[in-house]
Amino acid sequence: MNAFWKNRRCFVTGATGLLGGWLTRALLEHGAEVTVLVRDRVPASNLHRLGLTDQVTAVHGALEEYDLLERALNEYEIDTVFHLGAQTIVQTANRNPLGTFRANIAGTWNLLEAARRNAKLVRRVLVASSDKAYGTADVLPYDEATPLRGQHPYDVSKSCADLIAQAYVTTYGLPVCVTRCGNLFGGGDLNFNRIVPGTIRSLLAGERPVIRSDGQYLRDYIYVEDAATGYLTIAEQMDRGDVAGQAFNLSYEQPQTVLALTERLTQLLGRTDLTPDIRNEASGEIRAQHLSAAKAKRLLGWQPQVALDEGLTRTVTWYRDWLRAH
Repeated sequence: MNAFWKNRRCFVTGATGLLGGWLTRALLEHGAEVTVLVRDRVPASNLHRLGLTDQVTAVHGALEEYDLLERALNEYEIDTVFHLGAQTIVQTANRNPLGTFRANIAGTWNLLEAARRNAKLVRRVLVASSDKAYGTADVLPYDEATPLRGQHPYDVSKSCADLIAQAYVTTYGLPVCVTRCGNLFGGGDLNFNRIVPGTIRSLLAGERPVIRSDGQYLRDYIYVEDAATGYLTIAEQMDRGDVAGQAFNLSYEQPQTVLALTERLTQLLGRTDLTPDIRNEASGEIRAQHLSAAKAKRLLGWQPQVALDEGLTRTVTWYRDWLRAH
């Protein structure tokens, strides 16, 4: 148990998502008092599956509801906010950009404005941005000084939310830090159109894994528990002048093509006989992106603790158990 979090009142948006479930679990293990924002009840999420719903206070509603957010921060006297809630699926954003813009952009300014209005209570806010916020860059890896140039709907929504967070720091002095993670993976991701859970489910079913692109899209990956530790580490150090108001990249710094990652999973599961079904249908996505996490390592002392293959192995175990139960 980390004494920093003992009895600290925290508010987590996106708690039924992949990172939200693991972060909520970590906060509870460290003795925090956690309030979560829940839009939809997702019984298969880690929040429910791990029995965390009985250990948290749940506020039911959406990020688009400003009055709800302001009430929650005030009535539950929130000290620390983790803003993870978002519409996170690229294809969903491409099909219906307005829903993504409302959740990711308006939802972020609602949350930040509610925190500003409750500034006597709220001591720190962490906003989840994304590597997608950088858009396409001529020089890789991205570092935190790389301009935010999203072009496609999801990427633009994250660029906008990121810039809005920075505006609240610069204009109002709100204690905000921004995180930009590589592609998260781990047990509890129920969006099976993502490459890791989708590939694992296919392989366990004895089916060829589907790759929507040509397999050569380059991405960063990070195991979800390492990302959760990163969030806690940033929050714990936000009283430092060189940390408050900053953005931090979190990644393994081991970029993988989609095909290479799929092949890692076929080897881990012993199903190299199931060759990928490469459909080359992807559009509206950045072709190559990966992050430098040097700033987080230098300023925060953060380091991933779980190697890529170990994280994938843990993830396979989680889905094997979950699929048996479903």
